[in-house]
Amino acid sequence: MDSSVLIDGLIYYIGLVVLLTFHEFGHAWMASKCGDNTAKDQGRCSLNPLVHIDPIGTVVMPLLMIFLSSSIGGFLIGWAKPVPVNPSNLRNPRMDDILISLAGPWMNLLLAVAFMGLARIGFMAGSETIAVLLVQTARLSLMLCFFNLIPIPPLDGSHVVRSLIGMSYETYYQIARYGFIAVIIVIQLPFVTKSLQYVTKTSLSIIGSWFGLAV
Repeated sequence: MDSSVLIDGLIYYIGLVVLLTFHEFGHAWMASKCGDNTAKDQGRCSLNPLVHIDPIGTVVMPLLMIFLSSSIGGFLIGWAKPVPVNPSNLRNPRMDDILISLAGPWMNLLLAVAFMGLARIGFMAGSETIAVLLVQTARLSLMLCFFNLIPIPPLDGSHVVRSLIGMSYETYYQIARYGFIAVIIVIQLPFVTKSLQYVTKTSLSIIGSWFGLAV
């Protein structure tokens, strides 16, 4: 493998790990604000990537997608270890569970806006290489935002659906045991990948327009 491709791949992967770390931190922080300190007590309300790594979603699948892909910066997704939540500690279990579930995607959305703002500054300062990297990171953050809204366990969208339809936690966790297999199958479907790419590209263009960037 060409050394430049290896370096670009590793930079892209590091960006993914950082985004996943903030994503899970968002879940843990929101849970603590809703009255449940389970994640906080387990050290998950942290920006230390090591406490959030999932062997398959954070390591195996993203690295395979990066280094087996024909080009860096293409379709890339992943997930981290789910944040533990004890519903009995929540003040309003149904609504709080939805807020906690959406906190991760919202964190990715906010990060995308922040990265695009920094990219604008980078372009103005003449640091085009850094600015382009920031735009790519914003794009990846948006991809993670929308990917995690897919209603398949262990993704965040599935928690929202569980709360809305009133599914018991026992039933949900029985399904979630094999959820990652369903996720891997679903992302092989062209309709799913193209839809994710479309909403990501459209959202990136909208955010870019806020800062005068054409992307």
